[in-house]
Amino acid sequence: MKGTNLGELEEIALLVVANLFDNAYGILIKQEIEEKCNRTITISTVHNVLQRLSEKDYLESRYSDPTPERGGKRKLLFRVTKAGQAALRTSRSMRENLWSGIPKVAFD
Repeated sequence: MKGTNLGELEEIALLVVANLFDNAYGILIKQEIEEKCNRTITISTVHNVLQRLSEKDYLESRYSDPTPERGGKRKLLFRVTKAGQAALRTSRSMRENLWSGIPKVAFD
C-alpha cells in the first residue's frame, strides 16, 4: 500500500465517486469533476487517480453488466471502501481544524 495522505485531486475523485455511489465510472467521474469543480481534466488523469486510490485500498471496483448503449461493453464501476471513507473523514477533520484556527483578523 502507498502512503495514506490524500492529494487534492485524489480527495476530489473520492468525493465524486461517493456522490455517484453505485454508478461511478471513468467518463462520468471526469464529467462530474469538470462540472462541479470547474476544472478541465483528461480521462487518462482520471484513470491514473483511480488507480492510485485503488492501490491505497480507498476504492474497490467491479464490472457492470454489458449495456446496449455501450455496444455491449461493460463499465468499470468504482465504490469508496471503508478505508476511503476514513481517509475522507480525516481530511475533512484536518481542514475544519485548520479553518477554525484562523484568527478573524487574518481575513479582514
